[in-house]
Amino acid sequence: MVKEDCIIVENRQLADTIWTMTMKAPLITQNYIGAGQFILLLIDRLSEHPLRRPMSIANVEGDHLSIIYKTIGSVTNEMIHLKPDDTIDVLGPLGNIFTGFENNMNPILIGGGVGLAPILNLQKELKESTVIIGARTENEHFLTHSIETGLMLTTDDGTLGIKGTVLTVLSDVITKLLKPAIYACGPTPMLKALQTFTIENDIPAQFSVESYMACGIGICQGCVIKNSSKISNSDPTYHKKFDLVCTHGPVFPAEEISFD
Repeated sequence: MVKEDCIIVENRQLADTIWTMTMKAPLITQNYIGAGQFILLLIDRLSEHPLRRPMSIANVEGDHLSIIYKTIGSVTNEMIHLKPDDTIDVLGPLGNIFTGFENNMNPILIGGGVGLAPILNLQKELKESTVIIGARTENEHFLTHSIETGLMLTTDDGTLGIKGTVLTVLSDVITKLLKPAIYACGPTPMLKALQTFTIENDIPAQFSVESYMACGIGICQGCVIKNSSKISNSDPTYHKKFDLVCTHGPVFPAEEISFD
């Protein structure tokens, strides 16, 4: 992990409220190990917002690093005004990575909302995979729906791709694969539904969990998540029952975490 003033290379809109930013980050990219890792951004011009914002890494090429973000608050709405050659204060790379591809599994990659960032990053690392990306409406998609190439889009309202949720497609996809393994990132309701599905169908799964966090290194204790494998532990100690998304994750085996 390093702190680096990164130079913006590109910052452009992909869809309705979805943007991508590419920055030159030679020190951070030297320490990057794989899909699942994230960075923390600090927008210096917003002195009233001193906390860093976590962003999943969407792509790394050479010394260039990209993120995908959604304009949902004052910080991200300020980010869209950053231009090439501007600098941004970045801490990273942080967190662990997706694993298990060496076991002859058939990976199914699932992303919801801006949770598609680490999923698209993981897709680059794999030779073959099936990708399912969900959104509420077509305005939130920027990819091309193509069943033939294994990239399937869903929308809640049916305006693009397959009408329904990612589970609508997943239920059909798993019937066509011998050893499916699921890798997912997205909003909590989506992950909860996927968790139930994977456990009921005995499918190995790893989730990259989205969480608010202030420090990214375990000091603030702001990104606590229950570890279901520890909850039954008779030891009531806080650290015996919970994990931190920033230091233990953000990637967890699906069966080890609890969203309740």
